[in-house]
Amino acid sequence: MQAGMIGLGAMGVGMASNLAQAGFLQGVYNRTQHKAETWAQTLACRHYATISELAADCNVVFLCVSADVDVLEVVEQIQQAAKPGTIVVDMSTVSVDTARQAAAKLAEKQIAFLDAPVSGGVEGAKNAKLVMMVGGDEAVLDKVRPLLMAMSQRIAYMGPTGSGQATKAVNQIMAAGINQAVSEALIFGQTQGLDMDKVIDVISGGAAGNWFLQHRGPTMIKNSFKPGFKVALHHKDLTICRQMAEQKQLTLPLLEKTLQDYQDLIAQGFGEEDISALYRLKKNLE
Repeated sequence: MQAGMIGLGAMGVGMASNLAQAGFLQGVYNRTQHKAETWAQTLACRHYATISELAADCNVVFLCVSADVDVLEVVEQIQQAAKPGTIVVDMSTVSVDTARQAAAKLAEKQIAFLDAPVSGGVEGAKNAKLVMMVGGDEAVLDKVRPLLMAMSQRIAYMGPTGSGQATKAVNQIMAAGINQAVSEALIFGQTQGLDMDKVIDVISGGAAGNWFLQHRGPTMIKNSFKPGFKVALHHKDLTICRQMAEQKQLTLPLLEKTLQDYQDLIAQGFGEEDISALYRLKKNLE
C-alpha cells in the first residue's frame, strides 16, 4: 500500500519520515508548498501540488492538520478525487462530530475513514513511539495496521467512528491536570531549597512518576520551553473537550482553569511555547 501524508507540521514530519523509512510513503502535501518540496527531497518521495492529486494517486491518505475546519476542507477535496476503496486516516485532534461528518462524507464515494489521533508528542512522532487511538471499522484498521506500526509503538482499537477522538479528549484533559500538578509541585520543591534535578530523578521512579515530569521537568526548572506540544494547540484541544463536556452537561473545573491559564500565556506571547510554559505563569516569570 502506498500512502500520502497531508500536513507537515512538527508531528506530520516525524510520521512521514517513519513511513518513508518503512517504504510506504508515496508523497506529501503541505499548505506551504516550499516546505513540502523540501521534505519530498529529503524523504525521496513525490511532492504533490494539490490535495486532489495526492488523493487520486494514493490508496491510503494520512491527515495531520490543526483544526476541525481544516479536516473537513481536506476531506471535501479527497472525496472529489480519491478512488473507491481508498482509506483515509485522520491523525489530527478534532471533535467526535467532525470525525463522524468526515466519515459520512467519504462513505458517499465508498472511501473508508479512521479517526486515529495520537499521543506521544514530537518525540514520539520522530521516534515511531506514538500511541494511536483508533475509531472506525476494525477490518479497515487491520488493512492499514502495518503502516500505522511504522509510526507507533501501540495501536488501540477503541470502537466505532469518533471513539478515537473521544479517547484523545480524555488524554488531553488528563494532560492538563498533570501539567498543573507537575508545575505546582516543582515550584514548591524549589521553595524548599532542594536540588531539583535530584527531586525529579527520584520522583520519576516512584508512584508519582509520569512522562511529563521525566521529559519536561528538567527543562522547566531551567526555564526552557522549546515546543514539543504547543500551548496554543493544547488550548484548541481543550476547547473541543469543553464543547464535548457541555453536550453531556458536565462541568470540569480543572479543564476550565487550564484553559484560562493557557489564554493568559497566549496573551503574553507564549502560545508557541511548550505547554510546560505553564510553569512561567505559576512563577510569574518574565
